[in-house]
Amino acid sequence: MTWSYPVGRVFGSEIRIHATFFLLLAWIGAAAWIADGPIAAVANLVFVLALFACVVAHEFGHALTARRFGIATPDITLLPIGGLARLDRMPERPGQEIAVALAGPAVNLAICTLLIVLGARTDLTGAAALQDPAAGFWSKLATVNLFLALFNLLPAFPMDGGRVFRALLALRLGRVAATRFAARSGQALAFGFGFLGLVTGDAVLMLIAIFIFAAAGAESADVALRDMARHLRARDAMITDYEALQPSDTLRGASSTLIRTAQHEFPVVDAGGGLRGILTRTALFQALAEGRDMSPVAENMARGIPTVPLAAPLDAALDALQDSGAPAVAVTEPSGRMIGYITRENIGDLIVICGRDRHR
Repeated sequence: MTWSYPVGRVFGSEIRIHATFFLLLAWIGAAAWIADGPIAAVANLVFVLALFACVVAHEFGHALTARRFGIATPDITLLPIGGLARLDRMPERPGQEIAVALAGPAVNLAICTLLIVLGARTDLTGAAALQDPAAGFWSKLATVNLFLALFNLLPAFPMDGGRVFRALLALRLGRVAATRFAARSGQALAFGFGFLGLVTGDAVLMLIAIFIFAAAGAESADVALRDMARHLRARDAMITDYEALQPSDTLRGASSTLIRTAQHEFPVVDAGGGLRGILTRTALFQALAEGRDMSPVAENMARGIPTVPLAAPLDAALDALQDSGAPAVAVTEPSGRMIGYITRENIGDLIVICGRDRHR
């Protein structure tokens, strides 16, 4: 996720903080300082940090449960609206998805229960309970954890409750149809959240509504895409009509190639046809803007491009694109010679064409 910064690594997952999270802290601190002075500002900031520590624990509930099923979590990002654990892949078995989804709220319930045992009290009557100076720090934290558990269990896909809902539907409908139905239900609830946030002036609730609406649509499309990709091969999607560059070519020469072709990615190959890297349109424009016209292509290309064989399933290429973050995946012969490449865009084009053919 762009605009996020690493702050450490725990249990093999990198903890990242999004830049907007610092804006949230500044806003909370400034508002409390103006209203009640510096002591209130410090108290509010400490509470928010404790709250987000619980959010991180929630995300690690998902991450550690997913690890039991062989799914890694490269990073966890803190956002103003909560946390986001990025799993390598989502569990496709309904039982596994339910376990991973429920693990997060279970952590919040465990924290709440522990605080109650230690003497804290919970009050879900409204936001006033959290703003009451008479309410103790630990009681407010217990209340928030209880709220987080209950809120995340709402059946608004792709929230935790929505994932449980999708998994239960998948037992009867299949994963694609279940995701489509759960996504539409989640978007309907998101619309309700957005309306409520607009009426009450709650900006955070409106942000959550936007996130749910967009994420539900995106994941539904991704599941449908991957389902179709399982029935296709790398050779069905690869680009074979392209112009390649040599590592020693200059960027000025590459710009001439850009003008006379419609390519956005330019494979850089050696004399034997082996892939050395890929020069992207964006990298080329940036280098030219910096006046490095005569710089060799090899100094500006993206390296570490993943490869797949010609007969590989297309979803393997999708996984390689997602895991590596590379602009393309190269399709190679057993000898290692590159015979084509695959980008996200041409996979999308192929899926659209196949989808239309399927509905004729």
